[in-house]
Amino acid sequence: MKIFLLIVFFSVSLLFGHEGDFSSLSKDLQLVEKINSKINDRLPFFYNTSFMGGYFNMPSARMASTGNFSFGWARVPPYDIFGANFQPMDRIEVSANYRIYRGILEKGFGKMGFGDDADRIANVKFGIIKPEDGWSFLPSLAFGLDDFIGTKRFSSKYLVLTKEWMDKNIEISLGWGSGRIRKWFGGVVWTPFRKTSLFFLKNLSLIGEYDAINYKKHSFEHEKGRSVRSRINGGVGYILGDTLQFTLGSVRGKKLGGSISIRYPLGQTSGFFTKTENPLLYHYPVDIHPLGFIRSEEMATCELACAFRDQGFDLQFLKLVSEPRIEIGSRQKIFWIRLINQRYRKEQEVRERIENLLASLIPSNIDRTIVQIESEGIVSHEYQFRTSDLYAYRQKKMGKEELAVLSPMKEARAVSHSDNVQKLFEKDKEAWTFSLYPRLITFFGSTRGKFKYTLGVVSSFEGYLYGQVYYKLQVGYSVFSSMKGLSGSDLLNPSKLFQVRSDSLKYFQTQTVSLEKAFVQRGWNLGKGWFFRLSGGYFEPAYGGGAGELLLYPVNCNWAIGVEAATVLKRKYRGFSFFSEVPKVIHGEMVKRRFVGIQYFLDLYYDFKPLNLNFKINVGQFLAKDKGVKIQATKIFSNGLRFSLWLTLTNGKDMVNGRTYFDKGFAFVIPFDFFLKKSSRKFVQFAMSAWLRDVGAISQTGSGLYDILYEERLNLSQ
Repeated sequence: MKIFLLIVFFSVSLLFGHEGDFSSLSKDLQLVEKINSKINDRLPFFYNTSFMGGYFNMPSARMASTGNFSFGWARVPPYDIFGANFQPMDRIEVSANYRIYRGILEKGFGKMGFGDDADRIANVKFGIIKPEDGWSFLPSLAFGLDDFIGTKRFSSKYLVLTKEWMDKNIEISLGWGSGRIRKWFGGVVWTPFRKTSLFFLKNLSLIGEYDAINYKKHSFEHEKGRSVRSRINGGVGYILGDTLQFTLGSVRGKKLGGSISIRYPLGQTSGFFTKTENPLLYHYPVDIHPLGFIRSEEMATCELACAFRDQGFDLQFLKLVSEPRIEIGSRQKIFWIRLINQRYRKEQEVRERIENLLASLIPSNIDRTIVQIESEGIVSHEYQFRTSDLYAYRQKKMGKEELAVLSPMKEARAVSHSDNVQKLFEKDKEAWTFSLYPRLITFFGSTRGKFKYTLGVVSSFEGYLYGQVYYKLQVGYSVFSSMKGLSGSDLLNPSKLFQVRSDSLKYFQTQTVSLEKAFVQRGWNLGKGWFFRLSGGYFEPAYGGGAGELLLYPVNCNWAIGVEAATVLKRKYRGFSFFSEVPKVIHGEMVKRRFVGIQYFLDLYYDFKPLNLNFKINVGQFLAKDKGVKIQATKIFSNGLRFSLWLTLTNGKDMVNGRTYFDKGFAFVIPFDFFLKKSSRKFVQFAMSAWLRDVGAISQTGSGLYDILYEERLNLSQ
């Protein structure tokens, strides 16, 4: 918007002003800045005690910026609430709560160590009208669902309108709800010192609301939280440094409650550190001397190999190919290069670094350069650059957009082995690389405690055997754990399927070194967008076996389709052997039955680039022999952060608290270089299911083809 207005004002000055008269340009720029400031001006944004945008207990129609993450604690007598909020898209807000009934033991397992009763809650809100839509005279409008999955003890539906008056420093909301929030509710925030120069007063706000929670008649309410003296809650809110939020206010006119939370723009940040250790784009020295007496083949090869290494690429081979031209009797010289990208996540950055390097170092008597990108033994794609285009790019006679059109990403061709190929350089792939990182695994809802964890370290070795077979060894060690002695079975809702996943915590109870992964994998690029892989070994702490996968994923396509199948055995909790039998409940009795895990799927993928949304659908048989479909949607932010939601629908007929349960959950995948001063392709993952059950379970089978290729071709919209 700012750029558009600047262009308009500048054009008007040229058309109607006197020649050379730019005296009004400064005023025009000031006006543009004023308009831009007004567009971005916002009142302080607060999370309510359910960690949704709102007041104390009531919601508003406002939402945080896309990618914003918040977590914290709220005290709403007689409840304690731990929660987190994430804004995956500009019109979708989600939060998760862990609500504890203080002073009321859980009926089934309270005396066993679980303690006070508790409930896990998921909330979502959809923005229908927002200020950015251009209708500034209209209030924001949102529709929300509180506690929409699980036991739904605190479920509500609501519509809410919110209007901001920036000149008055006030916002007002009015809404209608059903369920726990009953009928009319409202809220108001006044920030009287928002325009002051005293920074410590700018975000101090007075908050009030009309609390419409049906305390008296809501059947799942805490017995000490039913009486209401006043439905008007009032108090204060304060935001420190756009990071810390504090609220303090009345609850039902009888108690004092409040919250504290931390917020961070996780989807917008480039990391906690500036990438000062990344190399600059290659520009100097420039050496385009032709291959010959002055610049030997060995010298050119050395320059390229060293430059690629410094830029974060591993040069695998460099070949000089002689091919006939269209003109009869003449031949063209081609450099054929294969690289492994060791550092960068975005295809745009990989391509730009390669282009700058080649434009400065390709000999002038080389007609074309083919660059292939390989990952985990599979060639993903290639680029073909004409030397004349590279030189024009270096001389700034051509932009990177033009060069991208002339040299697009293409399907990788098989390397020629004719007599017209001269091998200038070839390097064996790394036999092994080592990495070490911390790991936190959490479980909620154990009969012996609400929250269980294991904190440890993971070390991995990965590399290549004979230059083609990829392998990975992963060793884990739990340093601190609260899971010792826990059972792997759900005593209240025993699974009637094979116990394939619900005992997962037993694999992390030991405080000894354990071999979690040890598998080999061989992949092939079959040409024309077809890929194939075979893998075998210990795929994860719980399973080992063999697997195969076939995938069609053409270059520059936003879709892919594949089939995969695996046969696995369940590993014992310690050591290297396997269980021959797995527990299963039959007619109310736990018995053991022979088990061989067979899973097979038709895999469908779709990448919706305008919103950076990636969809994956698996249709087939799952690990516990239940059949159905798993749907996963992933939002990928431009900084590499990923947020996923999944739902699995099968015929497993798994029952939890009298209801059929379908596996569902969420996952965060955070780039590891958020914590580094240089780029990295490693990730830190945190995933959580609503319940740890056996329905919809899938064993890992190595590195999936789509994931390998997608990472190399990733090209994000901003």
